[in-house]
Amino acid sequence: MTIKDLKPTAVWTIFDEITKVPRPSKKEEKIRKYILDFAKANGIDAKTDEVGNVVLSKPATPGKEDAPTVIMQGHMDMVCESNKKDFDFDNSPITTIIDGEWVHADNTTLGADNGIGVAASLAVMADKSLVHGPLEALFTVDEETGMTGANNLGENMMNGSILLNLDSEDDGQFFIGCAGGIDTTITFDYKREMAPADYHWFDIELANLSGGHSGGDIHEGRANSNKLLARFLFGLSQKHDIVLSEISGGNLRNAIPRAAHAVVGVHTSKKEEVVVAFNEFVADVKNEYSHTDPAMDITIATADKPEYAIDSDTTLRLIRSLYACPHGVISMSHDLEGLVETSTNLASVKMQPDNTILVTTSQRSSVESRKYDIANQIEALFLMAGAKVTHGDGYPGWAPNMNSAIMKIAADTYKELYGEEPLITAIHAGLECGLFLTKYPHLDMVSFGPTLRGVHSPSEKMHIPAVERFWDQLVTILRKVSDLKK
Repeated sequence: MTIKDLKPTAVWTIFDEITKVPRPSKKEEKIRKYILDFAKANGIDAKTDEVGNVVLSKPATPGKEDAPTVIMQGHMDMVCESNKKDFDFDNSPITTIIDGEWVHADNTTLGADNGIGVAASLAVMADKSLVHGPLEALFTVDEETGMTGANNLGENMMNGSILLNLDSEDDGQFFIGCAGGIDTTITFDYKREMAPADYHWFDIELANLSGGHSGGDIHEGRANSNKLLARFLFGLSQKHDIVLSEISGGNLRNAIPRAAHAVVGVHTSKKEEVVVAFNEFVADVKNEYSHTDPAMDITIATADKPEYAIDSDTTLRLIRSLYACPHGVISMSHDLEGLVETSTNLASVKMQPDNTILVTTSQRSSVESRKYDIANQIEALFLMAGAKVTHGDGYPGWAPNMNSAIMKIAADTYKELYGEEPLITAIHAGLECGLFLTKYPHLDMVSFGPTLRGVHSPSEKMHIPAVERFWDQLVTILRKVSDLKK
């Protein structure tokens, strides 16, 4: 059996086609062409804006022309994380595997975030048997690394008054609010020095951490590879004169880093002490994270002597600030029980060819002032370490509207279909809804989707029965809205 054999057939068939289209963030050309070709083949009107967003339009079912226009919305790009070092996300298709009630990929992200939302929207647009009012389907670019599409949505791209964001990850939950976010980039300048000859060199690797979504999974307390590497290097630097030649860790700003690497040297007379300290460190860390990161792999091996190293002053400032940098939940919401209010993710550490080291962090909060407060705390820390600090433009949160009409329709739909009340809540992850409100303040919005787990990591998987429920909810909501008048 392949995923094309699953039900609803149209959704799974389109999703299968989408998995074969490479679509990293900022490289959406191929998936945009797929959507435009799909529209042309099905006689659907399509338009694009300057940044590459796509909007498809479909007239109402006869007799439903006076209903409010509904916008179905998802994003084209996907997070590209792999356990295969040579996997080429720019050119290779995703291989899907059915495992019981779940679909996952072969050691890469699946791209159900947000490929399943795109697939469901396209299935609705192509299905001539459904009952609905006027429809639009908006597909945005670069949601995962900057929300570029939502932030630069062209004028008059949409005419709808109701927006269904199809980018959530929990069946039985409808989201009516989300956190805002802002990224912070830290730059360390360093001098290259000749690596000392009388040092023994170690290659330290951290791999196979659980990782995950830096919004949706941040409350799980999973290990951060950058933090663990800094922890070991800090302890080492307190007892020995160390020389750092290489350091790297993490990848995307919105993924909890799963791997990190360093090449570090100590005087040859201290070699055995380092091995002992390392073994103690590994035992401690594996015990601490036995529940959240059971597959964690931390190794140490002898490395070849490098030609150059980072100067000692920068090495210590970098290690100390990374170790001191906060990561994880900062505060919980007082308005919605169990919701993370504010968090920060120490996302990546990368050496650059121009003798700089870039550190990226990502802050989120449902309270706008606290978003900037934690970003400023990160800035203060790294300024004390002598680094340069810049902040991105960020994106606003989406404040919950408890009087939302579409929220009530969605909740009533779920109860009618399944005989139980759904959870109405907000999400700590960032959704594009807050940005849409800046240009279309009249929008009434709700976000929902099938159950996904492990998003933004190679363990990403999608619950097969939840996809069918997701489809049933979507088409029923559209039918109910078609009974309304503008």
